[in-house]
Amino acid sequence: MIQPVINLLIRMGVTPNMITVIGLLINVVAAGILIYGAEFGDRSDHVYLAWAGATILFAGLFDMMDGRLAREGNMSSSFGALFDSVLDRYSELFMFLGICYYLVSHDFFLSSLIAFIAMIGSIMVSYTRARAEGLGANCSVGIMQRPERILIISLSLIACGIFSSIYGLDYKAGLEALPFPPFESIFIFTFPLTVLAIWTNATALNRLRHGQSELEIKETLEMQERQRTANELSATH
Repeated sequence: MIQPVINLLIRMGVTPNMITVIGLLINVVAAGILIYGAEFGDRSDHVYLAWAGATILFAGLFDMMDGRLAREGNMSSSFGALFDSVLDRYSELFMFLGICYYLVSHDFFLSSLIAFIAMIGSIMVSYTRARAEGLGANCSVGIMQRPERILIISLSLIACGIFSSIYGLDYKAGLEALPFPPFESIFIFTFPLTVLAIWTNATALNRLRHGQSELEIKETLEMQERQRTANELSATH
């Protein structure tokens, strides 16, 4: 579906690094929307969440295009891969900055803690893989990689805003016996965020365990190779 766009970008001379920077700037805009909604929006008005979710989803398209543009335009480079990875982390941190700011400003304190834990897990998923691969281990296991994280966050933000516009801005379903409502419209966003917080950290820990196995195998093979070389040298002399 994006192939015609890729072909057009190649003809226009657009580089993958340009696309990466544009994606970062769009995520900054999404964070700005959330901060604006925190400062000037009402606690029960989730329209800013929907706009931010749509903006994050749009930024995700650029994240899909830069790597493909680099491959098909013969513009791949080691620095380009590093540049893409670094700016992706900045994009994700700006996104979570907006989310945490919004939730804290509107007194969703527990949800803001969950968002912070999700941010930790998201960064550690990427860092664990990068560090393991730097040591020579393949560590691309597990779910909740960047595309999945972007989809969960953006779609849940959009769904929360749409639900609020249909059923009212302050929709709550509760029981009189409970001091708090078991459901309100913000939960459409915060529940997937909770799942994200759990599974990103679980993925990071799973990658750590997998990396341990890979590195132990690698070290064993290297030790056996050194021993074989030493035995050959000893037999020669």
